[in-house]
Amino acid sequence: MTGRAPRLSRLRRVVPEGRGGRPAETRAARPEQARGGRPRRRGAQPKVVALGGGMGLSASLAALRRITGDLTAVVTVADDGGSSGRLRDELGVLPPGDLRKALAALCGDDDWGQTWARVIQHRFQSQGDLHEHAVGNLLIVALWEQLGDHVQALDLVGKLLGAHGRVLPMSAVPLELQALVRGHDPGRPDEVDTVRGQATVALTPGEVQSVHLVPGAPPAVPEAVDAVLDADWVVLGPGSWFSSVIPHLLVPDLLDALAETKARRVLSLNLAPQPGETEGFSPQRHLEVLGRHAPKLALDVVLADEAAVPDRDSLTDAAKRFGAAVELAPVARTDGTPRHDPELLAAAYDRIFRMHGRIGPWR
Repeated sequence: MTGRAPRLSRLRRVVPEGRGGRPAETRAARPEQARGGRPRRRGAQPKVVALGGGMGLSASLAALRRITGDLTAVVTVADDGGSSGRLRDELGVLPPGDLRKALAALCGDDDWGQTWARVIQHRFQSQGDLHEHAVGNLLIVALWEQLGDHVQALDLVGKLLGAHGRVLPMSAVPLELQALVRGHDPGRPDEVDTVRGQATVALTPGEVQSVHLVPGAPPAVPEAVDAVLDADWVVLGPGSWFSSVIPHLLVPDLLDALAETKARRVLSLNLAPQPGETEGFSPQRHLEVLGRHAPKLALDVVLADEAAVPDRDSLTDAAKRFGAAVELAPVARTDGTPRHDPELLAAAYDRIFRMHGRIGPWR
């Protein structure tokens, strides 16, 4: 266990009927086993895989590293803005920005970890070509060019930083996010246009109808698939819904792994709609668009901040379609900003991991 112990917070269960009409809490607990039928050692830490990108994934990782040392982040690679976009355009590499943010979130709370977190997040300020480039982006790309291996390079950066977990790209192919958006041009509010690029989709003033990846059906990084299949828990979200969360479900190998894994799956909802991308979305609307993009996706738990759910019955009904129970907990910072508090979020994850289908605590 790294960092300070999470404050145990109140967690409220809203339990829907499970599939087949059974209450979700009566589903048989899965045996405490590792993949392949080997018994998992009592007291061992849970293997957790977190899927996402950007600041949402960083928030989840900052919480999860407090409760397990067996943590893997699988990161979207569709960013095309800022320093990442410039490096991608100039060198033809994967966009490194979200990978860098995940590594920074996994840095420890000691002087070594916090110093390196600041270093890799540092952006140059100049009048030249280095302006706004992040140090960590340059470091990651340099190692990619030196080693010729995305995973080996990221593992080496993690070792340098003393990261409490592993960071993997969801695909080794640079991806373009495209969206069908109604009213992207405010002068034509009823027309649907194709909007290209993650940065543009995230800031659209219109209503996003659906998203897809180019190239379609991209290959997943094998280590990412293996991590999902070998996990005890898979965490999806929070984050930019159309540009960071849903893209993982558009990679066929990852979606298949989510269907086949024996891991429990928890979806962590955002604290507030995102201007542009999900403006006006209710918590249950987030689930509805997730289901449209991945109709066969099953979940075990939907986690939401209790203050961000005005209609609990509607959220429960939406979660029921995934076979999931709803857990409500205070996970937001107390400063009024729509950001997760790492300790409160860690406490919520810790309680969920203990309560849902496991035999006793890991630690």
